Parts: sequence; C-alpha cells; structure tokens
Amino acid sequence: MRLGFVGLGQMGAPMAAHLAGPGLLVHDTRPEAVAPLVKAGARAARSVAEVAAHAEVVSVMVRDDDQVREVAAEVLASARAGTVLAVHSTIGAHTAEELAERAAPYGIEVVDAPVSGGFMGASAGSLAVMAGGSAEAFARCREPFGAWADLVLHMGPVGAGTRAKLARNLLHFVAFAAAAEAQRLAEAAGVPLRRLGRVVRHTDAITGGPGAIMLRPTTAPLAGDDGLRDVMRHVRALGEKDLALALDLAGELGVDTPLARIALDRLAAGLGLEDDDG
Repeated sequence: MRLGFVGLGQMGAPMAAHLAGPGLLVHDTRPEAVAPLVKAGARAARSVAEVAAHAEVVSVMVRDDDQVREVAAEVLASARAGTVLAVHSTIGAHTAEELAERAAPYGIEVVDAPVSGGFMGASAGSLAVMAGGSAEAFARCREPFGAWADLVLHMGPVGAGTRAKLARNLLHFVAFAAAAEAQRLAEAAGVPLRRLGRVVRHTDAITGGPGAIMLRPTTAPLAGDDGLRDVMRHVRALGEKDLALALDLAGELGVDTPLARIALDRLAAGLGLEDDDG
C-alpha cells in the first residue's frame, strides 16, 4: 500500500517511523523533521500535494483545526478518487464531518482517527486509535494504523473518533485536576508526594485506574438483574466510605477539596445505582 504522512512532530514522527519504507512518502515544513524518516527508508515529498498524488492513505498529524483544514484542501486538490484522508489530530467535533462533506465530490473518504497513548505509545507502537468513518474506509486503514497502534477500534461514522477522543481526554484532564487536589491534601498531611505518586502509578497499572468501571454499554441505571449490580454496590460502599474519610481529613487540615465533594455526591449515579441502592 502506498502511504503518506504529513506532520512529523512529537507524535507524527514516531508514528511515521513505524511505517518507514519505500512505500511511505512524508512531508513536514521542517526539513530537519523529515531527515530521520528518510534515513529510516521513507521518501521525502516537497509538498502536501506530492504526498496526496502518491498515497492511497494520507495520514495527517498537525497542530489544530486550521492546519488540518489547510492540509486537507491541498490533499483534495491532488489526490485520486478512492484515497483515504486519515486525520489523527485532536480537532473539533464537527470538523471531520465538514471535511468529509468537502471530500465526497472528489471520491475521497475521510477517517477521523485521533490517538491516545502519548509520545511513549507512539514510539513503542502501542497507541490506541479511535476511528470514525465508513466501514470500507476503516478496513483500508486498519493495517497501516496497526503499525503504530496495538488497539485499533472503529467507533462509528465520521466524527465518532473525534467525539470518543474528546470524552477520553475529559477523563484524562479531570483526573489530573483530581490528582492535584489529592496532592494538596497529602502535602498538608505531611505525606511525601513523589512516593504517593509512585503508589498511584503502580496501583493504577494493576487496577486499570478510572477506566476499571467503564464496563457498561449505557449510563442508564443498572437493571435489577444486571450482573454488575453487586460489583458496583461494593465499589460504592468503598468509595463513599473513603471519600468521606478524605473529606474529614481535608476539613481538619483546612484543605479545600471540591472535586472530592462532587465525587461523593455523584458516585452512586455514576456507577448506575439509585440513591437508595446502597
């Protein structure tokens, strides 16, 4: 398969490196970003148009919506019908749909395929990719995506990949805010923060962290005969006890912990349980 990759930054460069070979044409505005890929076996393109004219799948990993639109316009002007434009940047929820509408008259399909796993995952080839697009376009992308990702999922039509990424990142950065709150409490209590951080990373690697409860196909309350009910009731009991204890400690130390208060108030509903289902 003839492949193209546009955007060789912190994420794009290691992703493209897993595809490097004579069938890969790469482009970046910075020649120094292209050179290592050429050394690894890829070929350099002088423009986005040259990549688009060559490739069956054009991957794009640039900074933001405006840059994605700019690259997409050049791809549409030069690519053949049947080309897949795969956007790996995290963009607005409607941008991929807008691009798909613009691409359709050219016979070009858009797949929004943002990734999760950071630079470390990109380097190791262990990213997760959430793809939105037609089943046919996704099938054509699955093999090249698999070179740099070890979890490749079709989330639905165009736009679904981006919406999944935004939900995933909501959890990511809200968890960062919660981690900061936990550190403030721990610091006030005289706990060594770096050692606490080691404990959190160690145990999250075992339990799965916040994703451990993401087992249900809906956020509606659990049915009475749902096999997860007893598990979630156990999680609720532990969670409400431990959050209450943490809030007591925060009160003693004068540390404001608003996220902990919200979590205590909303934990049961988030687990699919009713208020009286303790």
